[in-house]
Amino acid sequence: MSGLKRLCSAAALLVLVTGAASVRAAHGAATLAVIMTNDPVSNQIKVYDVGANVLLQTLSTHGTGGVGGNARGVKQYNGEIVAVVNNGSSTVALYKRHGKGLKFDKLVITTSAPVSVDFGNDHMYVAGATTVDSFVLHGNNVEWMDGTTWLALIGGGLPPNGSTAQVGVIDDRSLIVTLKTDPDPGSVDIVPLLDGAVTGAAPTVVSAPAGTLTPFGFSVYPDGSAVITLAHSNQDGLFRDGAFSFVIGAGQAAPCWMTRAGKYLFTANTGSKTISRLIGTGNHVFVDSPVAASIATGGGPSDIDADEGVLGVIDRGAGQSHLSLFTYNKFGELTASGAPINLGVANANGVAIMAPTDRDEN
Repeated sequence: MSGLKRLCSAAALLVLVTGAASVRAAHGAATLAVIMTNDPVSNQIKVYDVGANVLLQTLSTHGTGGVGGNARGVKQYNGEIVAVVNNGSSTVALYKRHGKGLKFDKLVITTSAPVSVDFGNDHMYVAGATTVDSFVLHGNNVEWMDGTTWLALIGGGLPPNGSTAQVGVIDDRSLIVTLKTDPDPGSVDIVPLLDGAVTGAAPTVVSAPAGTLTPFGFSVYPDGSAVITLAHSNQDGLFRDGAFSFVIGAGQAAPCWMTRAGKYLFTANTGSKTISRLIGTGNHVFVDSPVAASIATGGGPSDIDADEGVLGVIDRGAGQSHLSLFTYNKFGELTASGAPINLGVANANGVAIMAPTDRDEN
């Protein structure tokens, strides 16, 4: 595997940049940035108030980290719940909004080492090394597992360790899971749902388009279409109705992670050490700005997330992890907010930006 092809898989860390210039959503309560240290012995999360630029909490995940080459290892839901993967101990740690920060809630056990999390259809979904699980969600409570199935590759067989990239809800009938299988093109598993639960049926496996490589991070529009990075061929693809329908050159090296803010998509480009802005439509993907921002630390970005006018991106370099924060306006224009924060760990991985809810303002 070439150095470029290793960039995304090797750079699964995260940094939380809490800017000196105050970054506040238009709320009285705090917008939080939650990062995972990914420690293989004693995993933790760090919770920052991105407006006051202070570390609020360091909390145990009650498990072990060590995940790499993934997206959405930390995921928030409705400003109320945060899920964090404990890859080394096959659990997901759950936290709830509590006062100005978070409070540990519980652990749930997964059927394979967890990699990526998403919420939707009154469920939490966890993609692991070889399986994808569904858990019932009642209000703000994650409860029992009600479905699981094996992931699969083109031609059959289980994905090798490190292949699973991201899970995401397409609609009320299906999930997708991206799988990286360099030097093969990679694939997207379409996982069927029934009443929100994974049915147990084998997924439909869709190959990445000819001439592309490594389906990785993605974001889903409300119409059920998804824009997926094709990281190691420096492309982005439109996935709709169960197939890739359009591919475009990214104009940057190794676009890996993606987040959506309204109609705009932002990719973290590990090779170029930049953030790009894209727009997806029903039939096309457009690169609106190849370099919407650069990473001030010079590190290679990894995970990225956005919520309510705040975008956070992780980068790693020289044995340290950082997070940079940006604000964005209605045109998707990014403005850096303060200097990057050094997290004091080498392999942080996973970031969630968590705006306050209406309940928090009362």
